Formats: sequence, structure tokens, C-alpha cells
Amino acid sequence: MQPPSGWLRRYKSYQMQKFLLGVDKISTWIGHAFAWLIVALTILITYEVFSRYVLNAPHAWMFDVQIMLYGTLFMTAGAYTLSKNGHVRGDVLYGFFEPRTQAWIDLVLYFLFFLPGIVALTYAGWNYALEAIAIREQTFSAVPLPLYPFKAIIPLSGGLLLLQGIVEIVRCLHCIRDGEWPSREEDVEEVDVDKLKAMVHADDQPGARA
Repeated sequence: MQPPSGWLRRYKSYQMQKFLLGVDKISTWIGHAFAWLIVALTILITYEVFSRYVLNAPHAWMFDVQIMLYGTLFMTAGAYTLSKNGHVRGDVLYGFFEPRTQAWIDLVLYFLFFLPGIVALTYAGWNYALEAIAIREQTFSAVPLPLYPFKAIIPLSGGLLLLQGIVEIVRCLHCIRDGEWPSREEDVEEVDVDKLKAMVHADDQPGARA
């Protein structure tokens, strides 16, 4: 029978991992939901090209809509990408380090660059959005469109990215303590040719059978 302290430690670890994966799921769900904007953008751009060059009837509001949709897609993808550890790293040596060394590097960089930048973005974006909502801000075009819903995405995205960043900081602390990275919420990944070959039991030799 394990001592109560060991059981309590395992229970807290389980609850913490549950929380981390829960935030991952939120970021993933939001990323998937807003990813449909790609379909909307594709349809709108195709329609505008057809309307402009075939029907000779361009729309003055189309350019503003495209910018707002793309901006929304870009901002809401931040937390999703961070939850999948998908942001580009500039250090080519990072992948050769031990997990604890990686965690220490990430932890320092989160506190030096990530937290100050994202907190500033969220705070400034909140005031920015409140001002736009107060005046019911619109675009400066021949056909004015409401701009304040788009600006409200800024603090929302910043807050989600900040929450996911806190989760990543906790993961760094766990890795420093345990020597390995905690698990993440799985999602669609690029096809790995070697893994695919292993799944179908194939190779590059002539005459190989699946």
C-alpha cells in the first residue's frame, strides 16, 4: 500500500495533466472552428474573380471582408499552433538537446519574450476593441462594414494564446522535474512516409508486397 503522500502526488499530477489537456482541447476546438474561414475565403475570392473579370461587376466591400477574415484566421490560429508545438524555432541546435535542457530554454524565453508580448497584446487589444465597439467603428470604403466585431477578436485571441502559454510553462516545469515532456492533445499531422511504409509493411525494393 502506497503512503498517502505518494497517492496525493499522483492525484495532483493526474488533475494537472487533465487541466493541460483540457486547455489543449479548447485551443484545438477553436482552431478547427475558425479554420473553416479558409473555405469561406476561397469561395469569396473565387466569386470576386468571376464577378470582376467575367461579369465586370466588382464589389467595393470584398477587399475589406477578405482582410478581416484572413486576420481572424491568423489570430485565432496562434493558440492552436502553440498547443501542437507547431511554431517555427530559430535555434537549429534545439532538437539535439535533452528534454530538460529544452524545457529550461523554453521557460526562459517564455518569461523574457512571450509573456510580456502577449500580455501587452491582450491589454492593448482589449482597450482597442472597447473603443471600436463604443463608436460602432466601420471600414472607410464605398460600402462601410462593421469593423468592431473584427477588432474584438484581438483580445480574445490574445487571451487564448496567453492561457495556452501558461499551459506550456507548466509543461516546461513538469519536464524539468520529470525529464520528459508531458503528453499533448493529438491532432492531424503531416504524413510521415517512413511510418506509412511501416503501417503497410512496404519498402522500396522491387517486387515488395504489402
